Amino acid sequence: MTANENIASPGPAGNDPRGGLFKAVELVGTTLAGVRPDQYDATTPCPEYSVRDLSNHLVSVLRRLTVLGAGGSFMSVPHLAADVADGDWATVWAEATKEFDAVWSDPAVLGRMIQLPWGPVPGAVGSVIYTNEFVLHTWDLAKATGQSPEWDSEMLAAPLAGMKRAVPAEPRGGQVPFGPVVEVPEDAPAIDRLVGWYGRRP
Repeated sequence: MTANENIASPGPAGNDPRGGLFKAVELVGTTLAGVRPDQYDATTPCPEYSVRDLSNHLVSVLRRLTVLGAGGSFMSVPHLAADVADGDWATVWAEATKEFDAVWSDPAVLGRMIQLPWGPVPGAVGSVIYTNEFVLHTWDLAKATGQSPEWDSEMLAAPLAGMKRAVPAEPRGGQVPFGPVVEVPEDAPAIDRLVGWYGRRP
């Protein structure tokens, strides 16, 4: 149940959606730092991922996004960062963030075409796709480890605006790795509406 790596583009992003992306990256690091050793084997809302697996996946996604932003290949980065020792995720994340910042702080990345498995998209659109990826998996990790992140409105705005274009309510399953939409009240917090659309139960 990965977030958006195999899903259609959410459509045009705003003029510069990187503010939300940078905040999402920061929040992942904070959440990884809050994982305790006794939680590594705990299950997450993504049934195929333990806390350990999801932590390794998040590191891999950040590395992949850095490679993509620099014009590299999606497939050059493995799905899980198997080189990271248990408990080192936050440290490795902080180091990987330096490389990510160097690539994604360049405004030219917004117009650069990045090559995703379903086709190329501008960096501006890729930024929204991966903000969504990080937000959903941060929620998964927080849920599994009893954390309560602070969900910044700028971080959630673009994913929330594009979620129904990115992943329609039907079909789900198979090539669309999400469960059925979980209905939440229209006045529910933004994070609840976002995760509910992607099949999580807030």
